[in-house]
Amino acid sequence: MTIGLVLIDIQNDYFPGGPMAVAGATAACCKAALLLDAFRARGLPVLHVRHLSVRPGATFFLPGTDGAEIHSDLRPRGDEPVIDKHYPNSFRDTPLDQQLRQRGIDAVVLAGMMSQMCIDATTRAAFDLGYRCQVAHDACAAASVSFGDVVVPHDQVHAAFMGALAAVYAQVRPTAEILNDL
Repeated sequence: MTIGLVLIDIQNDYFPGGPMAVAGATAACCKAALLLDAFRARGLPVLHVRHLSVRPGATFFLPGTDGAEIHSDLRPRGDEPVIDKHYPNSFRDTPLDQQLRQRGIDAVVLAGMMSQMCIDATTRAAFDLGYRCQVAHDACAAASVSFGDVVVPHDQVHAAFMGALAAVYAQVRPTAEILNDL
């Protein structure tokens, strides 16, 4: 088994002061940085995913802006691919699957934002493509959502999506456990 780290959408616009600030972004970034450091120290593959909004009327992740850049605490190195995407599923219309397979990766650790969108969509797609998946739940962050008159707080959104992924699609574990098993 070859394991790789896939860091998804840990971009400036999600942090305090950004147009799409997500509760818990800073804490999740700190945990993701621990994963990144450990994978680098062990010479394990790391891939970064960056969302670029190209739909009309988009207000964040605009190409060419600082907000669309990967957070400075997780800045990619020259040998770490950056996969640009335009959809929540990081595999859709991107070379992510090809990049993972070229490196012989058959298991992935996923971390990033947002739990209810890109983490969920990418984890399910990875599972469907045959990858063994782990999600570092404390290295992910969610936004609050609303449906009709119901507002669901970010922590409940995060818990619901992590619980759903843990049912079939992934081992959903804290960063410390994943690091312990590397």
